[in-house]
Amino acid sequence: MFELSKRLTKLPPYLFAEIDAMKAKKIKEGVKVIDFGVGDPDLPTPKHIVEAMKKAVEKEEHHKYPSYEGMLSFRQAVANFYERRKGVKLDAEKEVISLIGSKEGIAHLPLAFVDRNDIVLVPDPGYPVYFASTILADGKPYKMPLKKENGFLPDLNAIPSEIAKKAKIMFLNYPNNPTASVAEKDFIKEAIDFCVDYNIILAHDAAYSELTFDYRARSFLEVDNAFDVVIEFNSLSKTYNMTGWRIGFAVGNAEILNGLLKVKTNIDSGVFQAVQEAAIAAMTGSDEVIEKNNRIYKERRDLLVDGLRDAGFNVEKPKATFYVWCEVNMSSMEFTKKLLNEAGILVTPGIGFGEYGEGFVRFALTRDVEVIKEAVERIRRTFG
Repeated sequence: MFELSKRLTKLPPYLFAEIDAMKAKKIKEGVKVIDFGVGDPDLPTPKHIVEAMKKAVEKEEHHKYPSYEGMLSFRQAVANFYERRKGVKLDAEKEVISLIGSKEGIAHLPLAFVDRNDIVLVPDPGYPVYFASTILADGKPYKMPLKKENGFLPDLNAIPSEIAKKAKIMFLNYPNNPTASVAEKDFIKEAIDFCVDYNIILAHDAAYSELTFDYRARSFLEVDNAFDVVIEFNSLSKTYNMTGWRIGFAVGNAEILNGLLKVKTNIDSGVFQAVQEAAIAAMTGSDEVIEKNNRIYKERRDLLVDGLRDAGFNVEKPKATFYVWCEVNMSSMEFTKKLLNEAGILVTPGIGFGEYGEGFVRFALTRDVEVIKEAVERIRRTFG
């Protein structure tokens, strides 16, 4: 019998395996399950991006090992995108690198900067990779609670100074998964100043920065002195419906990017260059692609949130992301089971994102309007 490493045994149990089993059982029973659990866009990748990929695949120069940091043309496209969308100027050669999806870069960052028992500040609830990557780097996660009464922003003043002094990285994510909350300039400035004071890397996951409703999400790099401590991760997955393409990037402090690159050069061989060309077509194309997506998700958001409110739920209309974070009056896992068993609807229990996610469930707006209408009717019949 082979024993897992102590690192892996420290990871929390994979709750979603149980949920998958529950869903499979209901489908086997003949139930038409409506799945709001997965944050994977149901909208297709725009045609001009697919066409760019088709042409790029035929280029022989793309059939060899790609560079670790990414093609300069890709990095320049990222820099142009950030200047156009965020007003942030980046040096494409020093302040941008490609990633095999932003998840890859987030997961590898602690390996570059965290030694055994170093502290990493992680949001709770939060994307599980922040916690897991810290454990896999032999670090110690320190949870920053995201509470409703604080707008799902961490209370930085509640972090003891002895913890802050030992911290190497702070992970933040706004617009936020799973809470769909947003961070305004005052908080961003506060977080950056905190990390400057304690010499902490501020790793900002901006994967949902372009998925907004009557709102503009800020890059953390827009704030003065951000380049002293910030590495910002971004992705084409949600912005351009390219989750399966595995293409993202990191921008910001050149020293931090170089540390991440040192890990990447020992672990991967970079992003397939044809995919980078497709990404260039995405980022240099019309922003109407982004606006069209947001109009679709906004219609879905309004329909679902209004339906949940009519059924008696306390839920806010998010300004960003394609998630709805809904408060429930029982344990999140108990509610998830009830909703699946009685209404045939699958959501993600908040406890799956950390202990402070308890009391909430997450709906992903990745189903079309007609499916959401049916789901709302089922919810009204069950809870109304």
